[in-house]
Amino acid sequence: TSFNHLQIYVSDKKVSFPFYKELLTYLGYKIVCEDNSLGMRNDPTDIWLKEVPKENKNKSFSRRDIGINHLAFGVSKKEDVDKFCKEFLIPRKIKLLYNSPRHFPEYTEKYYAVYFEDPDKIKLEVVFL
Repeated sequence: TSFNHLQIYVSDKKVSFPFYKELLTYLGYKIVCEDNSLGMRNDPTDIWLKEVPKENKNKSFSRRDIGINHLAFGVSKKEDVDKFCKEFLIPRKIKLLYNSPRHFPEYTEKYYAVYFEDPDKIKLEVVFL
């Protein structure tokens, strides 16, 4: 099997859709739907974003609660992590977490990653393993 799709609810589609559209396009995803939801595909995986229903807007995301902690996008070379940081994160003034990019030997010998957050504070990662 392979991982097929993920759906993420966001607080404000006017903020999050452009963020994810830029991010996922940079990472090689193509738009498959763009209306009340944003669907992007990088075979075999789709990522779908939808604005949270009004009755749930008063809740905020916490990666310490039950549910998703973060999303990691794998790259094929350590240099790709640095390139992503220089070409995508830094020009957009997106805050880097955990003094990254750097090695994380506590995970694996080669683990090299940069961590950052989306507009709703969902943690994201670009990683070379």
